[in-house]
Amino acid sequence: MSSLGTSKGILEIAKFAIYVSVPIALMFTFANNTENLKKIMGNRSYVVYPPEGPRPPSPEELREMAREIARKNNIR
Repeated sequence: MSSLGTSKGILEIAKFAIYVSVPIALMFTFANNTENLKKIMGNRSYVVYPPEGPRPPSPEELREMAREIARKNNIR
């Protein structure tokens, strides 16, 4: 079969089983008990948004401001 000995083959199978089973076990743990996931994610702030700045003027306000500027330019 393989040039690997039986002990090396068993070791490779065991390593593969661990590599596959650990992520599956973690997923199973968090999928069945969402409280654990909430606790872990609640302890860390992953995204910190800056405070909200002033809103830009609405299109109507912009039109009115443009009209006022045009009136001032026409008066001069």
